[in-house]
Amino acid sequence: MSRLTPDSLPTGPVPAGPDSARDDVPYALRIAASWAWRIGLVVAVAGVLIWLLSYVSLLIIPVMVAALLAGLLQPVVRFLLKAKVPKGLAVGITILGFLGLIGGALSLVGRQLYFGFRELWDQVLEGVRQIQTWLTEGPLRLTSAQLNDYINELLDQVQANSSAILSSALSVGSTAGHLVAGLLLAIFALIFFLLDGQRIWLFIVNLMPRRARSATNGAGRKGWTSLVQYIRVQVFVAFVDAVGIGAGAAIIGVPLALPLGVLVFLGSFIPIVGALFTGFVAVLLALVANGWVNAIIMLAIVLGVQQLESHVLQPLIMGKAVSLHPLAVVLAVAGGTMVAGIPGALFAVPLMAILNSVVKYIAARGWEDDDALGGRLRPPEPAVQAAAAAAQSTARTKRQIQTPGGDRDGTAAEDRNEQPK
Repeated sequence: MSRLTPDSLPTGPVPAGPDSARDDVPYALRIAASWAWRIGLVVAVAGVLIWLLSYVSLLIIPVMVAALLAGLLQPVVRFLLKAKVPKGLAVGITILGFLGLIGGALSLVGRQLYFGFRELWDQVLEGVRQIQTWLTEGPLRLTSAQLNDYINELLDQVQANSSAILSSALSVGSTAGHLVAGLLLAIFALIFFLLDGQRIWLFIVNLMPRRARSATNGAGRKGWTSLVQYIRVQVFVAFVDAVGIGAGAAIIGVPLALPLGVLVFLGSFIPIVGALFTGFVAVLLALVANGWVNAIIMLAIVLGVQQLESHVLQPLIMGKAVSLHPLAVVLAVAGGTMVAGIPGALFAVPLMAILNSVVKYIAARGWEDDDALGGRLRPPEPAVQAAAAAAQSTARTKRQIQTPGGDRDGTAAEDRNEQPK
């Protein structure tokens, strides 16, 4: 066996180890790279989830609508329960009362539309005649023959695209069928959310690993609280928008003021932009029915109500309820519209409010405080009793093993010594 001498040792540069190679990368770049792949992973998972949910949108959207309505109607059920009304009867009264209120409002709006459109049609015809007069006697100086040519060309375009129009009509019929099915599913889900929501949530929590159940339970309840606060405040904001625009339209003599108010109320559930777009329908109606002066007044009313919502209601009421900046609300509505259309615009803000509460709760490890307060977020009473009995039995068994002289009935020696002599 040969001996190593200084001359036999390898010469040259020592290979760089992994630590030295890591040191060659700037610290800021390492931090940016570590954040980049994590953010990319979250975005990829979210994209895949949205892609999967798009295939079951006809199932997801009614369930989400039912969740919003459950948050709105839960106080009514709670009030009836305090009045000693059985839970099933309380849920039935609440849902039937809500459906009756919606049906009455739709009936009143339909009656207004039936009688209002007859008057509005005459005003539309008069407006068309005024437009024809302006085209022939105004700065354009079009002749009757030119107008007839334009009208015939428009009719030819309609006939050429009749198949597309027919397919659109059929798609509307299919959408109406999906709407009815979704409505029935939403009512069915709403019944069970109000009747058995606690048990449904505990079932979901129990699907999680045992160590994650406290965090899941607390985060879910925080998210639900944010959803309830959002839907209640949004109903108030929508009511203010509807009263402001509807009353303004009625005062200046715009026809169909009540249906316009209902339309604004429904549109206002898309924050900030919903009332603005539905308000422009009122402006267009005022222009057709009463002329451009009336339309300018209606536009001023719509913009005034919009300023009230943007600078008073949203920051002071909605901001405190869900802790979202108005810019975040606008971006959420825009992103939801791009991803899922009108349903995306409707659910974007409540989903962001839920996500905001859940992330804050998890980041602050709020479930540890809940556990320290003695299990404030606990399951229903039978489950608590069963868990307590199991824990007591386990503790008694451990005392029997660790303490000599334990009795056969499960009472340890130390428990026997504590009894009065």
